[in-house]
Amino acid sequence: MKKIMSTFLILSMTAALAAGCGRESADNAGTDGNDGVSQGSTASKDNSGKEGGITFMAPDWAIPTDEQLKAFTEETGIEVTVNEVGWDDIREKMVTAAAGGQAVADVVEVDWSWVGEFYAADWLEPLEVSDEVKADMPVLETFTKDGNVLAIPYANDYRLSYYNTKQYEDAGIQGEPQTWDEVYANCKLLKEKGVCEYPFALPLNAEEKTSTYLIWLAYTMNGIVFNDDGTLNKDSVLTALKYEEQLIRDELVDPADKTSSGMDAYKRILSGSANFLTGPTSFVSKSTNEEECSVVGQIAPILVPGKDAKSAVTMALPEALGVTKFSKNKEDAKKFIKWYTSAGMQKALNETNTAIPTLNSVLKELIDDGKIKNAGAMMEQAGMIASPFPDGIPAYYAKMSNAMYNAVNKMALGEMTADEAYAEMEAVTAELAAE
Repeated sequence: MKKIMSTFLILSMTAALAAGCGRESADNAGTDGNDGVSQGSTASKDNSGKEGGITFMAPDWAIPTDEQLKAFTEETGIEVTVNEVGWDDIREKMVTAAAGGQAVADVVEVDWSWVGEFYAADWLEPLEVSDEVKADMPVLETFTKDGNVLAIPYANDYRLSYYNTKQYEDAGIQGEPQTWDEVYANCKLLKEKGVCEYPFALPLNAEEKTSTYLIWLAYTMNGIVFNDDGTLNKDSVLTALKYEEQLIRDELVDPADKTSSGMDAYKRILSGSANFLTGPTSFVSKSTNEEECSVVGQIAPILVPGKDAKSAVTMALPEALGVTKFSKNKEDAKKFIKWYTSAGMQKALNETNTAIPTLNSVLKELIDDGKIKNAGAMMEQAGMIASPFPDGIPAYYAKMSNAMYNAVNKMALGEMTADEAYAEMEAVTAELAAE
């Protein structure tokens, strides 16, 4: 049955790649794609790998330094050929190679949103992970399907909230918001007092960030997004949609957010044109960088609000490394991933690649040592990572996400009500879940 599903997915995914989901977890994704060997010692230029070395395909932000790769080779005797490829091209290359029964590389980048597709097509080799690592890496759940660990996350990106403390002071608002209703009420007050015209940063364009925002808004509000059969939970998702609709109606969201990129919407908090954001952990560092932020010292990272108090969960959109099923060097590839995701390398990659550690013990050490500044609630929030998907990321995630963000965008543009937007996305999701 899995072989039949694999053949079906290869055909359907090849046709659907152009409409696939965009990258959510990093804001500097490359789109040009570079097939050349960019770093590392050259053991083989054949993507399928040969005895004595492995190939590693990943975007630029995941590439170790020459010194790091040299240390791995000296330690293990395994040489690594690095293929630096634009993030948007990796999945397409994976599909093309798998269609011919070939490995695109021995070790490959695996985004959180690809897990269901890759598992259904049987393109990834299950990995062994110790109980100790599982306990220290909550985000590993995102890459686990039916008890199988399909990839090990190397870069964390969970949702954290941020607000401008000076603007709260200027508006006479005491304390940080605890609930989504408080966020809304405070945003109205900020606007009424002329402190911030469009205080809520909200991606609304027809792109991936818009659908993921809706998912984590519903999740943190109500603790559920999808029913056990994969369909949308109407009470939760419609409540989140109507919350967004109200923000738009009351002009608490910049009209530009309807058509600009999701990242541009996020970045409004860095200029002070927005007061509140729930977004990537990378904004912890951005908020202290004077080259990116004009309100340094005013932004506080806080726990994500919930329905009656702070939310008990948050959603992560991490990236991982996996071993391709067609690899001829699976054991060496597994050794590389174990090295790459080890505590020592996570510290090193935070310094050289600004990657947020996926091991909570390492994240805590970096925060305690002051290497991650203005951390706020970052560490506490990391302990609340959970997945809103009852059975892991579904194979049809890209199509579902497409339906969600298009419906939200229509609502933002006034072409649909929240009820109509929900009906549109629910119909598509129900059909996909039933297949």
